[in-house]
Amino acid sequence: MAAPLDDDIESNNQDFYSLLNVRKEATAEELKASYRRLCMLYHPDKHRDPELKRQAEQLFNQVHQAYEVLSDAHSRAIYDIFGKKGLEVEGWEVVERKRTPAEIREEYERLQREREERRLQQRTNPKGTISVGVDATDLFDRYDEDFEEMPGGGFPHIEINKMHISQSIEAPLTNSDTAVLSGSLSTHNGNGGGNINMTVRRVMSAKGWGEVEFGAGDILGPLIGLKVFRNVTPRCFMTAQCGLQFSPRGLRPSCSLMTARHLDQNTMGYLQWRWGPNSAMTTSLVRDTKSSHFTLALQLGVPHSYLMMSYQYKFQDEDQTKVKGSVKTGWFGTVVEYGAERKISRHSILSATVSIGVPQGVTLKIKLARANQTYLFPVHLTDQLLPSAVFYATVGPLLVYMAVHRLIVIPYTQAQKEQELELQRKSSATDIAKKKQEAESAVSTRMLKHSSLLCLIILNAWYGTFVSDTSQKQEKAKVIDVTVPLQCLVKDSKLILTEASKSGLPGFYDPCVGEEKSLKLLYQFRGVLHQVISADTESLRIPKQSHRIESES
Repeated sequence: MAAPLDDDIESNNQDFYSLLNVRKEATAEELKASYRRLCMLYHPDKHRDPELKRQAEQLFNQVHQAYEVLSDAHSRAIYDIFGKKGLEVEGWEVVERKRTPAEIREEYERLQREREERRLQQRTNPKGTISVGVDATDLFDRYDEDFEEMPGGGFPHIEINKMHISQSIEAPLTNSDTAVLSGSLSTHNGNGGGNINMTVRRVMSAKGWGEVEFGAGDILGPLIGLKVFRNVTPRCFMTAQCGLQFSPRGLRPSCSLMTARHLDQNTMGYLQWRWGPNSAMTTSLVRDTKSSHFTLALQLGVPHSYLMMSYQYKFQDEDQTKVKGSVKTGWFGTVVEYGAERKISRHSILSATVSIGVPQGVTLKIKLARANQTYLFPVHLTDQLLPSAVFYATVGPLLVYMAVHRLIVIPYTQAQKEQELELQRKSSATDIAKKKQEAESAVSTRMLKHSSLLCLIILNAWYGTFVSDTSQKQEKAKVIDVTVPLQCLVKDSKLILTEASKSGLPGFYDPCVGEEKSLKLLYQFRGVLHQVISADTESLRIPKQSHRIESES
């Protein structure tokens, strides 16, 4: 089954095809034949009883709606991608009807992107970062004679020596103007400060935008800045920035210019020049593919010049696991880093990195990113290159993660999934009741008067979740009898079901939301008994010689 946009659209994509009992690639002739047959089956004029007439009219209208959408190539192309919701979104009616289905899909996706962009412009986009620096050098850089004199038994002293908190929010002013308010607070060894910034950004065209920044702080003083972005060509863009800082030592101007170019589909090249307190020229090469990320950068400047290379491998698993390593060398020394990153929940990513440097020492960096919030915990272990510090910085986080994941995360996620499934079952109780009523309507309005005269006879059919034979009570609660609805779908002594969820068939409903279901059939063909069990989304074609019960004995 193809990957849907979301769960709701997935169910919607199957409804119309299942209702008409045709495959998704059905031709116009197949749609018309199935539609005519079902109209004869559920036509309201066939019934005199008012209740049966009302139920038949309901099923007749659903079949008519399904055929009306699928018989039109324009609406069918949109329905195949976006389901019923796509037919309700404004904008699709302006798409030229003479276009091919592929062109319709492309045009409609463009309308969807524009709609999402308009929606995002009306929202604030809060982002935040909290960094807590921990000094744990006493764990390794200690001397026994010193600790013998310390009170408290010589336990190592671990302290928080620096903190940083920053937050920003966006406020759309017009369709092209956005205001961003940001602020930060920092402290290090008892000394700290903060600043606040106000930025107004204007999108001037599809090729560029510009922004003006105003800032103030208790350390560096007021700031005025200007930044401009421009797409020069489809493969090249430039960013220019200048600023003026009013510091206690006087005016401190700064300027930077950066240009980037797509070298190929996965590779970008960058060239940046900075002038100011930290003047430098930097060039970098970035290659990002589905399975890896590579960066090579060279900076020449005052006071720092360096050469840096990093590589990241992306595992193609559900948890989006990544392992990474980098080396950076320059006037300040050499730093080697390695680490891993993994998705631990739907919105959370956890990573750990070990940094080994000369003369920096060994540092363990733990990072937790949840939605737009980032939490950083750099733990400085030692100022020296000690093998014991490297070992514990590498093995310690792995052991802690495995223990927490097995004892806390897995039980929590399982309980959360069960809770979501239970809420889904409760919320869909109304839909299930409606489906059940439709199923009863299909049984009541059946047109089979002499089913025994057919060559193919459905004797018994059950749909749902089957359990052990000793659990008769539980089995009845999760299985529905669909004998008559299936007999209604028999045509020319054949029954053909497409690769779609069978809960969308006329006369069916989902008796066990969120669980794996199957269809169990006992039928007779030319006087011989047959039996088959089919998974929920598997196609089924009967009769078949392999289903004969005699052949199994």
